[in-house]
Amino acid sequence: MEKSKQKITVQILNAFAEHGKGGNPAGVVLNADALTDKNKLEIAKKVGLSETAFVSKSTTDDFKLDFFTPNKQIAHCGHATVATFSYLKQMGILTKNSSSKETIDGSRKIEIIGDLAFMEQLPPKYTEISDKHAVLQSLGLRTADVLPNAPMLSVHTGNSFLLIPVKNSETLKNIVPDFDMIHKISDELNLIGYYVFTTDTSYDATARMFGPRYGILEEAGTGMAAGPLGSYLFDILKQQKSTFHIQQGKYMIPPSPSLITVKLQIEKEEISGLMAGGIGILNKQLVEEIDV
Repeated sequence: MEKSKQKITVQILNAFAEHGKGGNPAGVVLNADALTDKNKLEIAKKVGLSETAFVSKSTTDDFKLDFFTPNKQIAHCGHATVATFSYLKQMGILTKNSSSKETIDGSRKIEIIGDLAFMEQLPPKYTEISDKHAVLQSLGLRTADVLPNAPMLSVHTGNSFLLIPVKNSETLKNIVPDFDMIHKISDELNLIGYYVFTTDTSYDATARMFGPRYGILEEAGTGMAAGPLGSYLFDILKQQKSTFHIQQGKYMIPPSPSLITVKLQIEKEEISGLMAGGIGILNKQLVEEIDV
């Protein structure tokens, strides 16, 4: 029996655009209640972006969001969350300045400030890693390229990223990633990917994200990695402030600069929670066909 086809509309929004340009494109599918996980994965593969968000009704929060990369489901996605809630606000579906999302990993708060959408993340958990040499080898770096007195740490605020501080912007720019090796190490450490960064920048940090384990070679803006980095800047590098501006995507080919704002909630000199956000700009609309 021949399968029937269903057309699915996908909005493409550029999240974390820097001064109205660049950003990280994410797919957003509204009214996804009838779609199965298999359908969602098929759509995410066809769209071909690092993440696509599927929005459906929730019994616990304002909206339920499921995130899919081209090869698997992921618990959270910062830029797709920003894209989704920016679009919901722009369309008048979201009429208030506070909201919430249900995910496979629990509920998270959302705040809208002007044109910016901010997503709640958990307080950071830091884990040391043992084989730092292999990590450096996977990036074509030497020990001398790493920022002194700044440890490589796996940081979890909802997803886990390996934070790797390098000395300067030239080192960050000239990284030569070995994606097979990064994939293997990410598997071993249960990471979404690497977040390599420098503070040698006009922002608080400029970063690059490599996530081949999830089908993402390099990403232009990663809110779920920027949250850990903001926490690292405060806790490890002792930058005593609560708002950080993190640039990403500058050294991609072609460049797609993104700007992510991280706001920390500090209680008794400890991070009790954080929000990461930015702007989402509607780029285009796709229509994809799936088998049903």
